[in-house]
Amino acid sequence: MTDEIAERKMQFLYTLRSRGVTDMRTLTAMEKIDRGAFVRGIFADRAYDDTPLPINCGQTISQPSVVGLMTQALNVQPRDKVLEVGTGSGYQAAVLSQLARRIYTIDRHAPLVQAAREVFDALDLNNITAIVGDGSHGLGDQAPFDRIIVTAAAEDPPGPLLAQLKIGGIMVLPVGQSDTVQSLIRVRRTETGLEYDELSPVRFVPLVEGLAKD
Repeated sequence: MTDEIAERKMQFLYTLRSRGVTDMRTLTAMEKIDRGAFVRGIFADRAYDDTPLPINCGQTISQPSVVGLMTQALNVQPRDKVLEVGTGSGYQAAVLSQLARRIYTIDRHAPLVQAAREVFDALDLNNITAIVGDGSHGLGDQAPFDRIIVTAAAEDPPGPLLAQLKIGGIMVLPVGQSDTVQSLIRVRRTETGLEYDELSPVRFVPLVEGLAKD
């Protein structure tokens, strides 16, 4: 590793802490997973900037501090089975793979899933299953899940996903009626119902039903 890249990685972790990512397990996972492996082409030299970047299929790789805050809010435990809706670059799933027993990640864009699988294989992340599908319906054949994370914004938490969350489980997702006004929320499923916490303002691509015609 060159001195310049080492310095940028140190700055990357400092920025995460300064923006509220303080959980040590989350920071360790994000230190282990090199965001540079998921940023290709003309944006590769910006891999350690705290900014979202374009990827294929009109999607984005999320801002690292948002990935950190969502991961921290999810409070993943070592035996957990996690569903991620919206594979995108695969970066969020890779971070989660350091914290959970099993990750299922689903995306409507087949080229993104294929590219993410290739990175997972290259990094030897063998506890991730990446699937092409309509994530708005979840993954019924693997439900229930201890944790669910959604990396696209819906007007409300989708009913099928709530139904696939275990009692005691946590879901973290952005909600909002437009791409300019969204809130990151945490939903806890209890014996008696659902509890909601609003965490921070965010901006994500919309959650779209159906498979993409890529």
